[in-house]
Amino acid sequence: MTAQPIIVCKDVTRRFGGLVANDSVNLEVRRGEILGLIGPNGAGKSTLFNLIAGSFPVSSGVIEFNGQNIASLPAARRCQLGIARTYQVPRSFDSMSVVENVTVGAFVRYPRMLDALNKAHEVLDYVGLTASAEASASELTPPQKRRLEVARALATEPKLLLLDEVLTGLTPSEARAGVELIRKIRETGITVVMVEHVMEVVMPLVDRAVVLHLGKVLAEGKPADVVRNDDVITAYLGERHRAA
Repeated sequence: MTAQPIIVCKDVTRRFGGLVANDSVNLEVRRGEILGLIGPNGAGKSTLFNLIAGSFPVSSGVIEFNGQNIASLPAARRCQLGIARTYQVPRSFDSMSVVENVTVGAFVRYPRMLDALNKAHEVLDYVGLTASAEASASELTPPQKRRLEVARALATEPKLLLLDEVLTGLTPSEARAGVELIRKIRETGITVVMVEHVMEVVMPLVDRAVVLHLGKVLAEGKPADVVRNDDVITAYLGERHRAA
């Protein structure tokens, strides 16, 4: 039986002046899956993330989370409902320690300082950053900063986790570790949607892939089917991929 959707986008459009970044996007994210959102630069992937997370409103259309229309809700309210996200460029509080950064996320569920701090330490252990808990966030390497972003998002205890290029720029061993962490997160019941450009890493990881092109959904389906789609090859993967 097909899992019920946790997110449903219905004719979602976002305009920036005369630019249409997302154009009547219809998309379902199934509960418990890892969904890959792929496509060329400028396809509208990060814009769609921002619309789901509430960073800015839709120009038109509906976004439902667990059956509730959230299109008009602010980002903080969506986080309380169970939507968390990372950013393409990590946004850590560099004047604060690593554990303080994660505690900020934990306050969403744990208003008491001690409870939030305990949750932060629990999440840092989960993502493998316990040894850096008391270090300044500014001292972390770029891969560690990406893990810190994931940790802060997990501290909000989300039902849906939006990962924006968390594997980009990593070495092969770091990428493998990142993939294992994402799989571990899904095993806890959290639904994952990820934007990624590292095709050879992300395609074996995701259950389904949705390809955006010029703000529209170009194709969706199982990864093996999507990468063989003629439209996807033409718009995104290139003729070299077709030959391979």
